[in-house]
Amino acid sequence: MTTVVLTREDTVKGPLRLVNSDYSISDYPKAEALTAAMEDFPCILLENQAAKMLRQLLCAIQANGRIVPVSGYRTHAEQIEIWNTTLLKEGPDFTGKYVALPGHSEHETGLAIDLARSAPSIDFIRPEFPRIGICQSFRSLAPKFGFIERYCGGKEAITHIGAEPWHFRYVGFPHALIITEKHMALEEYISFLQQASAPDEPFHYEIEHNLMEIYYLPMDVRETWEVTFPCDYPHTLSGTNTGAVVLCRWRNYYE
Repeated sequence: MTTVVLTREDTVKGPLRLVNSDYSISDYPKAEALTAAMEDFPCILLENQAAKMLRQLLCAIQANGRIVPVSGYRTHAEQIEIWNTTLLKEGPDFTGKYVALPGHSEHETGLAIDLARSAPSIDFIRPEFPRIGICQSFRSLAPKFGFIERYCGGKEAITHIGAEPWHFRYVGFPHALIITEKHMALEEYISFLQQASAPDEPFHYEIEHNLMEIYYLPMDVRETWEVTFPCDYPHTLSGTNTGAVVLCRWRNYYE
């Protein structure tokens, strides 16, 4: 048997954590947790697992340099500079629509990447990433590699960010698949898990003969959770940054 002990510190760690205008970042990545998003762009960084999956995704669609990274991990100071520069250049309406407040930007987590179709000139704030060709191939396959298109059209009232077809967020597998299939924003998915599961009644999701059990464990009602299950059940954990931890385990991985 395997026992996992969760604490409130776990609620602010992991790829599912929500960062938006209401929930700020409290766990910034350390240098050793970051690596180059793509080999040819060593200065654009992502969290290690996110970078690994991004490279695998680009290889799977044979991107061959046709997709380039525009912006990955940003320090808090860099986010402040982008906010202030855009505010002066474009004004408050544009800035509020396309740039997150410092301390509330997914780019500061190392889990978000802005991408563009390779071109001689690329707009840093609104890069072109169309819904055709290699860009659409990336978008279609992204959920299988743990990425979602974070700011979709029609979700502005929920995310408080304008539609950004170039902005992708690593949330992990199978969460990215479920979010995409259900046409949810990350905010909606976390609320969905809270309603659809309980510590003793998981939400079930089946894919390729594997049964996933997903548990929403609220940490605002207790100091720790102890979760015990057979040791041959692979599992992932992530905080939500909203006071909970999400546990996902594979039930019939070896069957």
